[in-house]
Amino acid sequence: MRRQSKVRSYQVNLVPEVAGGFTVIVPALPGCISFGESVEEATRNAREAMELHLENLAAHKQPIPGGHETLPILSTLIAVTPANVR
Repeated sequence: MRRQSKVRSYQVNLVPEVAGGFTVIVPALPGCISFGESVEEATRNAREAMELHLENLAAHKQPIPGGHETLPILSTLIAVTPANVR
């Protein structure tokens, strides 16, 4: 009988690149970085990178970081101009 794996969700940061495409960083999985030409490709590639990263941790008997089991985290950039800085 196959043991059912627990589904985990991890926050990813999609960083737009000047030359195009998106670098994907997974803060909870140090070293897990991916890339894609579009948001869709970047997230698809990130999922594969995350699965491989977690398989590698398990194969080396390393702890699996907990994921975000509830609500997704939303982030954005807010531009500000501090006083006395130009």
